[in-house]
Amino acid sequence: MEEYGFFAMLDRMQYINRWGLMRNTRTENIKEHSFDVAVIAHALCLIHNKMAEGDSAAITPDPYKVQAYALYHDCTEIITGDLPTPIKYRNREITSAYKEVEHEAAESLVELLPDDDALRKEYLELLDPKQDTEEEVLVHKLVKAADKIAAYIKCIREESSGSTEFSAAKKATGEAVKAMNMPEADYFMTHYVPPYGYTLDEISGKD
Repeated sequence: MEEYGFFAMLDRMQYINRWGLMRNTRTENIKEHSFDVAVIAHALCLIHNKMAEGDSAAITPDPYKVQAYALYHDCTEIITGDLPTPIKYRNREITSAYKEVEHEAAESLVELLPDDDALRKEYLELLDPKQDTEEEVLVHKLVKAADKIAAYIKCIREESSGSTEFSAAKKATGEAVKAMNMPEADYFMTHYVPPYGYTLDEISGKD
């Protein structure tokens, strides 16, 4: 009987911690982060499909497709680890080299699936998505925005716990979301992000 380690390997995302250079009040791993990004990306897609105007209204991605890409967006870090952002984007050479490492990591992961071209192709697309069409580019942007918003929310959680370690990161991440110039991201930041800093009673509307 053949056995395949693909999903068991994905389960090990829980052992890869984020924010390695920061002093965390609560450690966050890429498995839980991926859930947050998937939830937010799905919402951003729904908001886009409802609010988009002009040329952007012509592209309406499947929200569940966006959610799937978001869920798998950090899986290659099982192999590469979570490289801190200041290093990953320090210059074009490092960024380009890291992209190649991510591509090789994705190929290594799909080799843990049955030797079936169709199955491996499906998962390779999730792990190493293309950006050859306008829709693919938009899906990538939605996931990227969700990733930044999830990071911003992490900063809010840390501040709510009394930590000042994430203050600069919160400011920079908030500015990065605004710089993306995405109405759906701005809408989410305005209407859905502030309650992440509330108490349970405040969230539930209790006095």
